[in-house]
Amino acid sequence: QVQLVESGGGLVQAGGSLRLSCAASAGGTLSPYPMGWFRQAPGKERELVAGISRSGGNTYYAESVKGRFTMSRDNAKNAVYLQMNSLKPEDTANYHCAASTRVWGSVRVGIRQDEYDYWGQGTQVTVSS
Repeated sequence: QVQLVESGGGLVQAGGSLRLSCAASAGGTLSPYPMGWFRQAPGKERELVAGISRSGGNTYYAESVKGRFTMSRDNAKNAVYLQMNSLKPEDTANYHCAASTRVWGSVRVGIRQDEYDYWGQGTQVTVSS
């Protein structure tokens, strides 16, 4: 089991940037897991924003964030990141990182919510217009 802790959220104006980080707490490690970033806005279902393979070589992005968000990982630092540029008010949500034990191999990316097992508490991102 791995405990995930997100950071980096905040309030930003439209067009601005934020970088979210996700780390494993209590001596855990992220390197064995494909990882994902999800978001949930009030009154809306949680959606996958981006995913990355265990090796970091493959990524997936939701259409709504393609070209604006970049997910990366540094297994040596035991962290994953979500660089968010050109932010829009509709990006406002609570962002969670998640780890998958159900997606096997070093190159596959989890693209379904039910493929993820471990979740962080989330970090709030608010984009003002």
